[in-house]
Amino acid sequence: MNNKSITFRLILLNFLEFAVWGAYLTSLGRYLGNIGLGNQIKWFFAMQGIVSIFMPTLMGILADRKIQAQKVLSLCHLLAGLFMIAAGLYCYRAGDAISFGPLFTLYGISVAFFMPTIALVNSVAYNALESVGKDPVKDFPPIRVFGTVGFIISMLCTNWVKIGGVAMQDSYTQLITSGVLSLVLCCYALTMPPVPTKEGVAGQSLTEALGLKAFTLFKDRQFAIFFIFSMLLGSALQITNGYANTFLGSFAADPALADTFAVKNSNALLSISQASETLCILLIPFFMKRFGMKNVMLIAMFAWVFRFGFFGMGSPDMPGVILFILSCIVYGVAFDFFNISGSLYVNENTDTDIRSSAQGLFMLMTNGLGASIGTLAAGWVVERCGCFENPANWSKAWYIFAAYAFVVGILFMILFKDPRKVRPANTAAGTVQS
Repeated sequence: MNNKSITFRLILLNFLEFAVWGAYLTSLGRYLGNIGLGNQIKWFFAMQGIVSIFMPTLMGILADRKIQAQKVLSLCHLLAGLFMIAAGLYCYRAGDAISFGPLFTLYGISVAFFMPTIALVNSVAYNALESVGKDPVKDFPPIRVFGTVGFIISMLCTNWVKIGGVAMQDSYTQLITSGVLSLVLCCYALTMPPVPTKEGVAGQSLTEALGLKAFTLFKDRQFAIFFIFSMLLGSALQITNGYANTFLGSFAADPALADTFAVKNSNALLSISQASETLCILLIPFFMKRFGMKNVMLIAMFAWVFRFGFFGMGSPDMPGVILFILSCIVYGVAFDFFNISGSLYVNENTDTDIRSSAQGLFMLMTNGLGASIGTLAAGWVVERCGCFENPANWSKAWYIFAAYAFVVGILFMILFKDPRKVRPANTAAGTVQS
C-alpha cells in the first residue's frame, strides 16, 4: 500500500464520516418544527452531548483492548445506520401522527453509536498513516479538511435535492439518507488497515485503565478554570445547529419573505458556516503567534456574541440577509479558535502519559456536558420567549444567547491567566501550569 493510496482512502473515510452527520445536523430542527415537535428540538440535540459523556470512552476501551478499531468503527456505523433509517421509516409510516417517544428513541440509539465514530475515525487514520511511515501531526490535518467538505456537500444536497416534491431539509428523507451513508461507511471501514489492540498494563489502577487519571487536573486551579469555561462555552456549540434552520424557516409565515433565498435555501446559507470553519483553521497559526493563546480563546468567545447577535438583527431580505451571512462567516472563528487553541493548551501543559485522556476530558466538557446543558437551556429560552408562537420573538432569544457569550468572555478574561505569564508546577496529574 503506497502513500498516495492511503491518503486517498483516508480522504474518502473522512468525507463519508462527516457526510453522515451533515445530512441532518443543521436541518433536523427545521423538520421537527414542521411536524409539531419544535418544543422537543432541545432533547434531540442534547442527546448528542449526553451520549458523548460515556459512549466514546466505552467504544474506545473496546477498540483498545478487545476488537480492532476499524471493526468497532464498522459495527458502530452499522447500528447507527440501521436505527437512523428506522427513525426515517417511522416518520414515513406515521404520516401526520408522529410521536416524540418512538422517534426520539430510534434517533437517540443511532446517535449513541454515531458519536464514538468521530474519535474512532481519527484512531484508524493515525494508525494507517503511521503504517506507511507518515507523520499524523503533519499529514492528517489536510486529510481532515475533506471531512468538512463532506459535511458541506451533504448539507447542500439536503437543501437542494427534492424527493416526492419535498426538499430533504423539510422531510424525514434526511434521516434515511444519513442512515444509508452510515451503512456505506460500515462496509468501507472494514477495508482500512487493521489497528492492533493492546492488553492492559500490569499494576494499573481502575482509574488509569479507564483513562480517568486526567480528572486529577482539576486539582490545578488554572486547569479547573479552563475546563469550567470549556463547559460554559461548549454550551453555545449546538444552539445554532438546533435552532438556526428552524429560525430561518419561521420567516416563511410572512408572505413577503417566504420566497427569499435565506428561507427557501436555509441549509445552503448555513453551509457558509462550515466553509468559514475550513478557512479559519488556516488562520490559527498566525493568530496564535501574533496574539497568544489566551487572546485567541477570547476572540472565539466574543465571536459567539456576534454569531448570535447578527442572527438577532438580521432578516431574510436585503440588506438584513447580509447580517445572516456575517453570522455564518464569524462562526468559523467562534468554533475553531477555541476548540483548536483549547486542544493545544491541553497538549502543551500535560504530561504525555495523560495527554490523550486530557484531550478526551476537554471534549467531554465541551461536546458532552457543555453541549447538553447548553442545548436544554437554549430550548428553555426559546420556549419562554414564545418563538414558536410568534416568530418575531426569535430576536429576543438570540440577544439572550449573545449576552450569555459576552458574560462568559468577560469572566474568562478576568479569571484565566495567559499561559505565557505563569510558571509550570508539578502536580499529581503531571506537569501543568498553575
